[in-house]
Amino acid sequence: MQTLRPARHSDANRCFALETAAYGGPEAASLERISKRIANYPRGFLVLEIDGNVVGFINSGCARDVEMSDDAFKELIGHDPDAPNVVILSVVVDPAHQGTGLSRALMVEFIARMQAMGKETIHLICKEHHVPLYERFGYAYDRPSASNHGGKTWHEMSMQL
Repeated sequence: MQTLRPARHSDANRCFALETAAYGGPEAASLERISKRIANYPRGFLVLEIDGNVVGFINSGCARDVEMSDDAFKELIGHDPDAPNVVILSVVVDPAHQGTGLSRALMVEFIARMQAMGKETIHLICKEHHVPLYERFGYAYDRPSASNHGGKTWHEMSMQL
């Protein structure tokens, strides 16, 4: 059985394990960051469970002015839950469940929840090989990002809601 719900504090360790498996090294958020994101903005932290086990998640913050290369925002510094712009910080699906449509299920539900909250835009950065995936979800390519998070090259994408 598949369930989509806001994250709970008790999900932090599992989300950290998934984040580490998906991103690895310096790209992955720390357990402390994940715990802080759950505590500070649970409405923007959506988890996907299958038979009671967390297998994926999306987490985010909100900003009035979006600056995708702002590393401080990953700590939710400047996060304003009432701001109109959503910034996705991580999209993760357990490698054992990738390719089964779970990222689509997560993204469709996340977008619907942000629309219901009256948000105006959703922004994210991704690696080049994920650009076509996010385009299929309805995101538009904006530009190469000034961010060098984890020493990688990133690309900025956005969606008008």
